[in-house]
Amino acid sequence: MQLNSKLIWVYVLSFIFILVNAVFIYKENLLFNIVPLAVLVILFAIFSLKKLFYIVLFLVPLSVPLKDLIPNLEFDMFLPTEPLLVGILLLFLFKILIERKFDRNIALHPVSIAIYINLFWILITVLTSTMPGVSIKVLLARLWFLVTFYFIATQIFKNFNDINKYYWFYIIPFLLVIAYSIIRLAGYGFLNYKAANIVMTPFYNDHTSYGAVLAMYIPVIIGLAIYPKYSAKLKTITWIILAVFIVAIIFSYTRAAWLSLVGVLGVLVLVLMKIKFRTVVLFLGTLIFLFLSFQTQIFISLEQNRQDSSADLGKHLQSISNISSDASNVERINRWKCALRMFAEKPVFGWGPGTYQFHYAKYQFSEDKTIISTNYGDMGNAHSEYIGPLADSGVMGMLTYLAILIAVSYTAVNVFRLTKKREIKIISMVSFLGLFTYFIHGVMNNFLDTDKASAPFWGFIAIIVALDVYHKNSEDKPKEISAEITE
Repeated sequence: MQLNSKLIWVYVLSFIFILVNAVFIYKENLLFNIVPLAVLVILFAIFSLKKLFYIVLFLVPLSVPLKDLIPNLEFDMFLPTEPLLVGILLLFLFKILIERKFDRNIALHPVSIAIYINLFWILITVLTSTMPGVSIKVLLARLWFLVTFYFIATQIFKNFNDINKYYWFYIIPFLLVIAYSIIRLAGYGFLNYKAANIVMTPFYNDHTSYGAVLAMYIPVIIGLAIYPKYSAKLKTITWIILAVFIVAIIFSYTRAAWLSLVGVLGVLVLVLMKIKFRTVVLFLGTLIFLFLSFQTQIFISLEQNRQDSSADLGKHLQSISNISSDASNVERINRWKCALRMFAEKPVFGWGPGTYQFHYAKYQFSEDKTIISTNYGDMGNAHSEYIGPLADSGVMGMLTYLAILIAVSYTAVNVFRLTKKREIKIISMVSFLGLFTYFIHGVMNNFLDTDKASAPFWGFIAIIVALDVYHKNSEDKPKEISAEITE
């Protein structure tokens, strides 16, 4: 029997790979083993970018830091997602250069324009950075998150049912992480809040990032549980998943996540009452003015709270306002003060994206330090999506980030109010509420430099923009979705 010439080439190339790989293994270098995976990824990227997109999304909750696999490295990334995201970024840029086109409705959308302005300012502050190498990595990471989870995602969401798939391709693997975390916590005892800080590692760095993502998806899962096009079977499954998420967020002991869920209830009431956007902005401005006017009295009142973090959920919640003895809260304030002192020194361009953690040590005052402070300042970032950019990229860094949030909020509320389709109302609202949990959480923490938070954050924004551009006035009727939604 005569062999097909293509089959002969498969055998020849396979033999060459085995031979070369054997040499690498003999020399104790295992990196060549990734070649088949790289080839597979390239084929997916060329022939089915959408499938590669969903593979990456599914892997996000399960990705682990490279430093956990190879300690003492000078750099870090999440594996296997970030190398795949880099490949998608390069392919996207190549296609844009070759085809010279992208959907103008998305490219010129107000949210996209706000993103461009923010990216442009980050680029400017990369050029003026005190540590250009660090800042370039931050910019590149922002680009590969945005390209995959915003720009490519908006094109995938032209198909309305792909929005549901986006939710589920994160929720399903996240359930595995939740199960892993709860089982580990059970081994320590469910009321051990200190163990709750670490049981989700290595998948999530700590309980705060884990809790932030749990909070983002709880409004979404509620929306999916009442989604009119779901079958009865899928709705039942969704209610069960919601119960699992609620148990998980309770035992995450993440106070900021609990607060964010309470906060979005207020946002939902404001939207349903049809209160005008400018009225909300005026109200928030008034609150900020009152806080600044009476901040001394407010801080004196808060300092009277001596309740520390506790396994008792009621006491743990009460400790949120303890800024006198709770080490976590006081350390966070220490980081904010350092960021503001750094901002005061470089208010226009900042110190450079991602550089806060390398400079804040010398801006710590002895009276602000806590038992978890270090003299070397090697404990991470500024713990705020709003104050952190002030130190890294100056006043425009914060303002351009706020511009994105305002543009997204306006778009989401506009879609909800203008569309007549219940499915779109639900999807637009729960995506916005999920996002808003992070807007609130971002006051106290920042995780947008990780794939864990960036996938839902930019993905939910992409959903809102895609609904505004493609589906708000569409007459297409989404088909009923069965329990095999991810197929």
